[in-house]
Amino acid sequence: MKALRFSRDVPRYAAARVTSGLSAGSGARSGPLELVDIDPPQPPAADWLELRPRLAGICGSDLATIDGHASGYFEPIVSFPFTPGHEVVGDLADDRRAVLVPILDCTVRGIEPKCPSCTAGRTNHCERIAFGHLAPGLQTGYCSETGGGWSTRLVAHPSQLIDVPDSLSDEGAVLVEPMACSVHAAHVVAALEPARIAVIGTGTLGIGLIAALARLEAAPEGVLATAKYPVQQAFARELGADRVVAPSELTRAVRSASGSFVLGARQLTGGFDVVADCVGSAASIEQALSIVAPGGTIVMVGMPGHVEVDLTSLWHRETVLRGCYGYTRADFAEAIELVSDAGLERLVSATYPLRRYRDAIRHAATT
Repeated sequence: MKALRFSRDVPRYAAARVTSGLSAGSGARSGPLELVDIDPPQPPAADWLELRPRLAGICGSDLATIDGHASGYFEPIVSFPFTPGHEVVGDLADDRRAVLVPILDCTVRGIEPKCPSCTAGRTNHCERIAFGHLAPGLQTGYCSETGGGWSTRLVAHPSQLIDVPDSLSDEGAVLVEPMACSVHAAHVVAALEPARIAVIGTGTLGIGLIAALARLEAAPEGVLATAKYPVQQAFARELGADRVVAPSELTRAVRSASGSFVLGARQLTGGFDVVADCVGSAASIEQALSIVAPGGTIVMVGMPGHVEVDLTSLWHRETVLRGCYGYTRADFAEAIELVSDAGLERLVSATYPLRRYRDAIRHAATT
């Protein structure tokens, strides 16, 4: 079968950091990623199923991995060589379409008794992601034994598969996994009971968060979002943002809405009680720290990786910096409804065959 395989090759990985992954070069190999013919992955247990991907998304974490910018934190919880791709819709042997829930939790790994997090239903906090009858891997797409969506076949435990309704297109179905992240983030935000929230970044996660918040009974009264591009601005307004501004205008907008004063160049004396950072860069975290109210919470929806940020204001203002990773299976049911009701398949801007993976990754990295 055909698969894009990511190998732990130090020279090629170092080259990827220099050339930013697939931004240059030719042939079947670029940096640590290579299009190869390999044997299909073998199910680790009798009840596992084969999934044949129809579409697989390109996540920001995939781009960070390919470009050599992924955090060393992930080293113990991935196994090489792996086939990337955790945003997947595919076909099962009985011709059902299914969406993949990629987290490799205790149930998937055949571990009994389950860890406390899995026992409580918080499978996104599983404490056994490097153990059991599978090689280490926090998700399908980062485990050498499961395969991944950037291939023609992968294997999955039945608990990882959710049927796709006939009414949902493949383009809509491939968005269910990232929208499940947004649904989970919306519940985290809503539990903080903010009157207003600032959403930094309106890529897929930010747009999904705005749309998911709009569906909740305990939604914030006001949602202020930043957007770089006109299409993002239009989506954000349509899906529930009360106000959308350019990133450079956010501080002024929050100052006006909160009645704050400005300290120095950009630090506000007040701000919003909750800020959702859907980017995860040093610049976005610094901006979040400058507009969050004293005692407020910054919810990190985007994966930050290696950043250098001055945390003095976090200490002085008793700011809470909270991570927001993944989802549970229950979030996927809400995500399917969200994608269907809001017509979010529109967010899929292009599709490419596997052999054109360079073009696909370049498109994802520049749009």
